[in-house]
Amino acid sequence: MKLKKSLFLIFVFTISNCIAQSGINSFLKPSDTLNFKRKNAVFIAESVVSVSALIGLHQLWYADYPQSKFHFTNDNKEWLQMDKIGHLYSSYHLGRLGSEMLQWSGVSRKQQLVYGAGLGFAFLTAVEVLDGFSSEWGASSGDIIANASGTALYVSQQLLWKEQRITPKFSFHTTRFAKYRPKVLGSSFSEQILKDYNGQTYWLSANLKSFFKDSKIPKILNLAVGYGADGMLSGTAENSSFFPEQNFSKSRQFYLSFDIDLTKIETKSHFWKTFFSVFSVLKIPAPTLEYTVNEGFRAHVLYF
Repeated sequence: MKLKKSLFLIFVFTISNCIAQSGINSFLKPSDTLNFKRKNAVFIAESVVSVSALIGLHQLWYADYPQSKFHFTNDNKEWLQMDKIGHLYSSYHLGRLGSEMLQWSGVSRKQQLVYGAGLGFAFLTAVEVLDGFSSEWGASSGDIIANASGTALYVSQQLLWKEQRITPKFSFHTTRFAKYRPKVLGSSFSEQILKDYNGQTYWLSANLKSFFKDSKIPKILNLAVGYGADGMLSGTAENSSFFPEQNFSKSRQFYLSFDIDLTKIETKSHFWKTFFSVFSVLKIPAPTLEYTVNEGFRAHVLYF
């Protein structure tokens, strides 16, 4: 459930990033010096979107459940940790988008990291507070650690390399499991993207040219390692408790694939630079080698 909220937030902030940087090419061009109007606009936009998203989340996920005293819950064993990786992914990209929006306004690199990159962790921590006061869920220390890890992944690369060489990415394919529990795993494609952990894959996509600068490797070529899971009808319960006649077994899956770094595509258009930045959250379908625990290897011509 918490990962669904995180993906919802990614969508909200991605759209707000597009809106904030829409218009003519000159408007999209980052300012060379501090532009107070842009800076104020970014902070106001982020504040409005943050408050609106929190109110929306409260109505969508919390309003129908009773409140309680603030408490923690241990959900670290649920969904084979897919939700935790989702939190890392969400925190990273919310922070990245926040940092890029401040870069657009011309603020210093230090402020980009402090106020922009910290956006994901700050916002998702606020969501954890809402969870903590809900009797249905509770705040999760595992979620907080994952949120901090996503922020740290972005900030550490900026400090070490002044660029993002390794990017978390996301891909999705429909599965046979959603039909068995549509309320939990989604009854439509759009719901399943958020709810069906069986079809989600999270990647760490590394730009090869960034690590081997003297090589002839194309600038846009990445190598990606992915993690997914299969056979899950609930977070922790055995599948047999839901459908005894079905022989579903939970399993972890690991992937190796090629990818494209859209941000390395050379263009003078700031519109396309913004477009490539926004959609770099997604893994490009490509030939993939999969390893499933207890089942072994298999290859995919194209994996989504």
